[in-house]
Amino acid sequence: MSPNKESDRLAFLGQLAAGLAHEIRTPLSTLQANLQLLQEDFDEPRDERERRALQRLTLLLKETARLEEILNDFLRFAAGHKLDLRPTDLNRVIGEVLEFVTPEATQKKVRVLKSLGEMPKVSVDGNLFKQALLNLVMNAIQAMPNGGELILKTSRWRDFAQLDVIDTGTGMSAETASKCFDVYYSTKKTGTGLGLPMARRIVHEHDGTLTVTSEEGKGSCFTIRLPVEGEVQAKAGGAIPL
Repeated sequence: MSPNKESDRLAFLGQLAAGLAHEIRTPLSTLQANLQLLQEDFDEPRDERERRALQRLTLLLKETARLEEILNDFLRFAAGHKLDLRPTDLNRVIGEVLEFVTPEATQKKVRVLKSLGEMPKVSVDGNLFKQALLNLVMNAIQAMPNGGELILKTSRWRDFAQLDVIDTGTGMSAETASKCFDVYYSTKKTGTGLGLPMARRIVHEHDGTLTVTSEEGKGSCFTIRLPVEGEVQAKAGGAIPL
């Protein structure tokens, strides 16, 4: 099969999958609404039978919320991105993301630290790149269930701007680290397995790289490198291979 035909096939499959996800969302929303109404009916259980019913309804609502989260993540991942590239201060984006996550980090006893060097501006889509960085930061916080340190560091590496997201959490085995960017791969009970693949895809769309080094029991370091000179060509992201 020629590269063009293969690309068209993958684009079609991506559109088909996204359409299916949209079709699933409608009955899922109806199911959630009816479960919430039933939960209200059992809001003040009068006996053990009604208490058990309320527990089951609460569990079902939790699972439908998880399904909705998976659908939303999938649709964001499958969507094509037309980049709105602008010269951007990387350190400013880091500040905005940390301002957003610091309350949750503090609640989970995670100390947030910054080591920001003088950086040239990079050409990025601000909203998309912020989403990629947010995914990495939230992943780092979740990797520290007993607290720890989250460190964001910027520096120059050759002709690239480098951003390191470092945590002192549980770390990963070599096998897990090699799979962590695979779609739907997750070691978390509540994870969708799309946060890290989405982050890498966004970075790649900016002609950058996203890599990880990790050691079990010591933590992980996710490294983004973005080109400093020249502009990233705006492009519409294709559908993901299925």
